[in-house]
Amino acid sequence: MALSTVPRKVGIVGYGRLGQSLVSHLLTQGPELGLELVFVWNRDPGRMAGSVPPSLQLQSLAALGERHPDLVVEVAHPKIIQESGAEILRYADLLVGSPSALADQTTEQQLLEASHRWSHAVFVARGALWGTEDITRLDEAGGLQSLRVTMATHPDGFRLEGPLATEHSTRPRTVLYEGPVRGLCPFAPRNSNTMAAAALAAPSLGFDRVIGVLVADFSLKDMHVVDVELSGTPGPTGRSFAVHTHRENPAEPGAVTGSATVTTFWRSLLGCCQLPSKPGIHLC
Repeated sequence: MALSTVPRKVGIVGYGRLGQSLVSHLLTQGPELGLELVFVWNRDPGRMAGSVPPSLQLQSLAALGERHPDLVVEVAHPKIIQESGAEILRYADLLVGSPSALADQTTEQQLLEASHRWSHAVFVARGALWGTEDITRLDEAGGLQSLRVTMATHPDGFRLEGPLATEHSTRPRTVLYEGPVRGLCPFAPRNSNTMAAAALAAPSLGFDRVIGVLVADFSLKDMHVVDVELSGTPGPTGRSFAVHTHRENPAEPGAVTGSATVTTFWRSLLGCCQLPSKPGIHLC
């Protein structure tokens, strides 16, 4: 069943594992869903050779307006959002696959300003964050007091920068970082997206009060484990509402993205195509 009577034109920015999966879905299922793939861009164009039709390969992001996309999907790196996100919004809605980019306050402000200036929406994929809507509802009701997200996997699954890049785990399980999500995102831009999504789901806490914990665990060779712990404000008896979810996401050894997250992202893409193009930042 088509999502709309008029095909929505979609562009993909990034051709890693997630980008490849989305391109495959759009080429095979897109037409019946009313979605048309109009371009694929990758920092290394050679990676697209032999798998992306030449007519769909975009050589320069600056030329994406010529393809007239309705939605541009970023699945590359937070730097793409920081460098080109505001310009993309001039031409289309934007689905952000690297929400850790928004930990940078200047980037977040630029996206919001461009979104309102050009009347295009910024959608943020929830990725591996379980219970997104419940977190948002509790936050909107003023009942969220704390939120903590722990991501654990094998050290080979991390892509760390700065001081975290020099951390070497020798113990079976090592906490690499524990603190505000805003402080983690610059040094683990590809491993903090679930935490960044949590910060966006709970704006009353945001990047400065949502706590992120990054754990290197040698026993998790083929799995990403995400624990979300939240508590509400104390009730009349002094006890607080609390929820703890534990998500085990199978992943190829050394992979940044878990298998289930790939499926979730496709559902996010379909979901935002059914939402109105309303200025602002919206989780989907």
